[in-house]
Amino acid sequence: MSDQLGFHNLPFLAHRKSVKRGFEFTLMVVGESGLGKSTLIQSLFLTNFFGNKTSPPAGERIAQTVSIDATTVDIEEKGVKLRLTVVDTPGFGDAVNNELCWQPVIDYCNEKYDQYLRDESGLNRRNIEDHRVHCCLYFINPLGHGLKPLDIEFMKQLHNLVNIIPVIAKADTLTPKEIKALKIKIMNEIQENGIKIYTGETDDDEDDNPDIKELKEIIPFAVVGSNTLLEVNGKRVRGRLYPWGVVEVENKDHCDFVKLRTMLIRTHMQDLKDYTQDVHYENFRKKKLMQGSPGRKVSEYTDYNVGGTPDEAAKAAALQAKEKELEEMRRQMALLQAQLRGAQQSDAV
Repeated sequence: MSDQLGFHNLPFLAHRKSVKRGFEFTLMVVGESGLGKSTLIQSLFLTNFFGNKTSPPAGERIAQTVSIDATTVDIEEKGVKLRLTVVDTPGFGDAVNNELCWQPVIDYCNEKYDQYLRDESGLNRRNIEDHRVHCCLYFINPLGHGLKPLDIEFMKQLHNLVNIIPVIAKADTLTPKEIKALKIKIMNEIQENGIKIYTGETDDDEDDNPDIKELKEIIPFAVVGSNTLLEVNGKRVRGRLYPWGVVEVENKDHCDFVKLRTMLIRTHMQDLKDYTQDVHYENFRKKKLMQGSPGRKVSEYTDYNVGGTPDEAAKAAALQAKEKELEEMRRQMALLQAQLRGAQQSDAV
């Protein structure tokens, strides 16, 4: 008779169930126009999210306000399905007066948290779609000599809502020595301003974990994006052609593109989702629930009728009707118990 119970198969069962259900991931990209955000995203996922998108003329960008564009695609690789949503923020940082230009981004994140809370408090909790923002790639201008006031204020406003990963855009405009110096300056400014960025570190990680150490040394990622195939030494590579040579996107000696893709897709995607669930969403949920009085029921913390759909209002009405039914059942039960105690006392006499 075997001494093994068989629970070592649980990870395989969980893996099979997850693969069958598929995965959801939402990535937000924020930065000034012309920093190559669209090109980088297409390079990361080998998918054209934005079509033949072009930047508007400078005259139109002066008074342009920040808008939110979300695009969702279904990607399948070796039987694993991923529903990827990319949230773009055209118009960010392009106006003359950029005061409160981060507010639409904050409103969007809060809206998705609120939507998830409504679904979680509703009747059907088995098929909740997760549209919360799991990661925000913040693009930093390589010619800004560090962080601009707008960069600092945006990250300070958003670091408690979403996982922020700073990236230096168009790193091929700088020499390796300039990139190294810029990384050090950016990280110093992030620490001086008390900004919390995602470093891949968790409470369970050991201090001497080499992967975490390497990741901390790389951040912010210096990236180059390109969807053009070039021939270099008889091999087809994606890169950018210059008079002095070719910058290969997937060459680790040229930029951090491969390291960013590895962290974002292969090693830390689930951790980004877990941190969003366990930290950012729980903080939002706690604040939302504390807005109500202690005597209120959980279902009453969220107002389904304000800004909600008719389906959500119907769910709320059904939930309230169910609560009234349960309350009536409790009242009837208390009445029956009182009658039973009275009958027992009469028999005892």
